[in-house]
Amino acid sequence: MIIAEPIVTAIFFFLGLVIGSFLNVCIYRLPRNESVVITPSHCPACGTRIRARDLFPVLSYIWLKGRCRTCSTAISPRYPLIELLTGLLFAAAYAHTGLTALLLKQLFLIAVLIVVSFIDLKHLIIPDRVIIFSLACGILLNLVAGDLSLLSAFLGFSAAAAFLLVPALIYRGGMGGGDIKLAAVIGFFLGWPNGLLAIFLGCLLGAVTGLILVLTGLKGRKDAIPFGPYLALGTLLAMFFGDKWLAWYLGLF
Repeated sequence: MIIAEPIVTAIFFFLGLVIGSFLNVCIYRLPRNESVVITPSHCPACGTRIRARDLFPVLSYIWLKGRCRTCSTAISPRYPLIELLTGLLFAAAYAHTGLTALLLKQLFLIAVLIVVSFIDLKHLIIPDRVIIFSLACGILLNLVAGDLSLLSAFLGFSAAAAFLLVPALIYRGGMGGGDIKLAAVIGFFLGWPNGLLAIFLGCLLGAVTGLILVLTGLKGRKDAIPFGPYLALGTLLAMFFGDKWLAWYLGLF
């Protein structure tokens, strides 16, 4: 039986909502070195275990009016936002790639990018265990997807990391080690040359945004700005549009 395309897209959207709920757990617990598997979901304020009826993505937040059922503490709107974002990106990935082995790899990368972006926004760190786990899974996913040769993955890994490592060595303190490691992971997943394109786009977006923040007085010149979200956005652009943009650019010559 052939399932209509909009239905499959909707399925991936709802899958993203569910995965997004788990990503919220990762974002909250990983910086605190808490288990993301063993400990049941609970209210950070009162510690009460959250029952199954309150774990429906987005809907539970609306039903509870953004507050804990037990202690009435406000729940951050970040939670439904991340669930919706994951759902939309999962649906977009399916629409772009189709039901292929490559889709599994892209969905995993999207999940990783969401986790590191929101952790970086809150804590200005990118946990090493997320990087290590991502690289380990990346080896298997590259083999399953079959979209990259070993050489392409290695070149993407090396070029993306070097793109941030060189300026970090020249201007010490200007780039965090976590950003360099994340760039390497992105390069490994996207390969050559899309991995390098992703980091270039991320740097461009970060530089423009940073300049605007400084000019508007929202940030000082020496204030730390989380760079992970810009690398993530650059990666998404390269993943969805990289081949077309590179073909257009090379066509100019």
